[in-house]
Amino acid sequence: MKKISKDQHVFMMDKEHPPVLKVKSGSVVTFETYDCFQNQITKEAQSMEALDWGHVNPATGPLFIEEAEPGDVLEINIQRIAVNSSGVLAAIPDAGLLGDQVKTSKFKILPIKGDKVLFDENIELPLEPMIGVIGVAPEGEGVPCGTPGAHGGNMDNKKIKEGATVFLPVHQKGALLSMGDLHGAMGDGEIMVSGVEVGGEVTVQVKVIKDHSINNPMVEDSEYFYTVASHRELLAAVKIATEDMQKLVMKELELSFNEAGMLLSAAGNAEICQVVDPLVTARFGFPKYLMKHLIFK
Repeated sequence: MKKISKDQHVFMMDKEHPPVLKVKSGSVVTFETYDCFQNQITKEAQSMEALDWGHVNPATGPLFIEEAEPGDVLEINIQRIAVNSSGVLAAIPDAGLLGDQVKTSKFKILPIKGDKVLFDENIELPLEPMIGVIGVAPEGEGVPCGTPGAHGGNMDNKKIKEGATVFLPVHQKGALLSMGDLHGAMGDGEIMVSGVEVGGEVTVQVKVIKDHSINNPMVEDSEYFYTVASHRELLAAVKIATEDMQKLVMKELELSFNEAGMLLSAAGNAEICQVVDPLVTARFGFPKYLMKHLIFK
């Protein structure tokens, strides 16, 4: 199994970045990652001013998949996520939904023991590792790793976890896959601009799907298919994700536009991923018991 060190990383997803590793479709690769602060936070009393904001949201990679060509779909099966022994939460003035009420920045270092994240002596959170940043080189100019889009990026989608599969549209030869920004726990919305930020390792299998294409990222877990979209406006992101799912349901179940919409209204879920990045991200979930497989699988 091949491994990419956390020291091989980028701060922008860009076709101009040379790949750090080349593999064939079907390969298994481990990505070692920094936390989103590039491990700069070591003490709770640390000042925000001491942070180097030019070294935030590093993504390990890029990985070149030999068979990937523009118009293909890249399938990424997340086999394992292992996180480090502590994570960081942050409250930052003017960042997140409540940032206008945060007067001074604060960091909180949370020990991770077994399957628990220790918030304090009285509060424990379940350890639920997920990938905040996962994406490929976009179609045009490079995009900072902190920004989501059709290429993936900083979607902060808590459904991107161990056992899930991510589908990304391929825009450049080789796809150029990068990932980072792991969380030990994160609520939908990531409302204070951080989850439990943690470094670790992610092991994935990458496969190239030919003769099919998608416009935006998708995720599959044990119970649901999710379409994912990012936009400046939350309602617009929700609408795009919903429309993408409706098209899939119409094809798979051979339903009319109205019938598919009614089924989505009865059985689907419009959900928020994050509302704190330059673009916000939403997902639409549809249960797998109603749609057994995706068109392109």
